[in-house]
Amino acid sequence: MYSITSQFYSEIAQRLCDVIDGESYFSGSVSFVYMDVEWRLTLSVIVHRDGVSSSDQECSQIVNLVPVWWEFHTYDQGVEFINDFSFRELKMQII
Repeated sequence: MYSITSQFYSEIAQRLCDVIDGESYFSGSVSFVYMDVEWRLTLSVIVHRDGVSSSDQECSQIVNLVPVWWEFHTYDQGVEFINDFSFRELKMQII
C-alpha cells in the first residue's frame, strides 16, 4: 500500500487550489509525479468561500470543500497500487 504523507497532502492541496482558481465548482483531474510515483485525483467538488472582495472581485479564502465524487489513484511504473488517501485529510490542508 502506498502511504500518503503530510507533505504529499500539501502538494496535492496546492495543485488542487491552483486548478480550482476562483471557481465555486470544479470537476476534473489533477495529476503529477511525486517521488517517482504518478498520482491522479479525479473529482467533482463544490467550493465554499468566506466571501468576495468587492473592490477587485477576487475570491477569498476557501472555507469548505464538499465532494460530490472523487477517486485517487497511485501508479508506480504503470502499475496501480492501493493507497490510504483521505479526502478529509486533503480538505484539512486547504481550509
